[in-house]
Amino acid sequence: MTVVAELGAMTAPHRGARPVALWLFAIAVLIVAMVLVGGLTRLTDSGLSIVEWKPATGWIPPLSEAAWQAEFDKYKQFPEYQKINRGMDLAGFKSIFWLEFGHRVLGRVVGLVFAVPLAIFLFMGMIQRSLVPRLIAILVLGGTQGALGWWMVKSGLVDRPDVSPFRLAAHLGLAVLLYILVIRTALQLWQPVIATPAPATRAARVALVLTFIQILFGALVAGLDAGLIYNTWPLMDGRIAPLYLMGTYQPLWLDPFENVATAQFQHRMMAYVVVAAVAWLWWRAQGGQGRRWADVSLVAVLLQAGLGIATLLYVVPIGLAVLHQLGAVALITFLLACEHFSRTSACPAIR
Repeated sequence: MTVVAELGAMTAPHRGARPVALWLFAIAVLIVAMVLVGGLTRLTDSGLSIVEWKPATGWIPPLSEAAWQAEFDKYKQFPEYQKINRGMDLAGFKSIFWLEFGHRVLGRVVGLVFAVPLAIFLFMGMIQRSLVPRLIAILVLGGTQGALGWWMVKSGLVDRPDVSPFRLAAHLGLAVLLYILVIRTALQLWQPVIATPAPATRAARVALVLTFIQILFGALVAGLDAGLIYNTWPLMDGRIAPLYLMGTYQPLWLDPFENVATAQFQHRMMAYVVVAAVAWLWWRAQGGQGRRWADVSLVAVLLQAGLGIATLLYVVPIGLAVLHQLGAVALITFLLACEHFSRTSACPAIR
C-alpha cells in the first residue's frame, strides 16, 4: 500500500491524534534546522573538519587542549588541510569544527526526540496500530540518514577535498523525504482526510514532485560550486544554454552530476517548470478547498525564484544561500498543506 493510500485510510479519530501530531510538527522543525545547519557547513567548508564517525561517542567534543590538538592532527592528514587550509592554526580549526560538530549533535538530538516520545506514545497506547509501521520506518530512515551523511563525508577524505555532489544530493534528498513523511503524517492526524482527491490535489502532487527534483538539482549545484559561474540572468554567458553543456563531459552519463555548466543550466530550467506548475496549481485550486494554501504557494515560489536569482547574481553570499534553502523547504510545506487540505471538509484559515 502506498503512503498516499495509507494516509487516505486514516480517517477514524484517535485519542492521541493531536498530541502525536504536535510531536511530529516539532520533529519537522528540527529537520528544517538540520537542513539549514547542513547547508551552512557546506557554504563555510566546515563539513570535512571531523574525519571520523563515532555513532556512540561522537556527541562529546574535545575537552582539553591536548584533545583539541589530537583532533587537529587528524585533520592535517587529509586533503582539505593539505590542499586548501595548509597553515591553518588551531583557532581556525576550531571555528570550522564547531559547525560540523553542531550538525552531527543536532542529528543525534533529532533521533532522541523522535525515538523516546515514540516509545512513550506506544506504551500509552496513543498511536493507532495502522500508523506504527510508518513511524518505525521514519525512525529507520533517520538512522540511515546518519550513515548516509558519513558516506558523503568520506568522499571528501580521499583525493579531492570536496564531497561527492551525488552523495550530497542523496543526503539532502533523504532529509527532505523524511520531512515530507513527517509533515504528511502530522497533517493527517491533525485533520483527517474525508474527501476524494480534487483537481488541486493532483496539481499539488505534481508541483511537490517537481519541487523535490529541483531541490536535488540545487544540491548538485551546491556540491559542484556551480553557482560561482555564469553569474548573470536570464542568460548564461550571453546565451540561453552555455557552450559547455551536456555532451562535452565524458562519460556522458556523469554529465548531469559533474558538469558545472549542466548542473546550473538544469537547475535554472527546472525553476521555470516549478513556477509554471505552482501557477497551474493556483489556477486549479480557485473555488475549492486548499485555495488559500495555493495562494501562499504561488507567492512562495515567486519569492523563491527571486532569491535564487539574487543568490546567483551576488555570487552565492551565505545569507542569501541559506534563505534560498529555507525558501525551498517553505514551498514544500505549503504544497503539502495545499495537497492535504484540498481533501478535507474545511481548510483552516491562514492568519
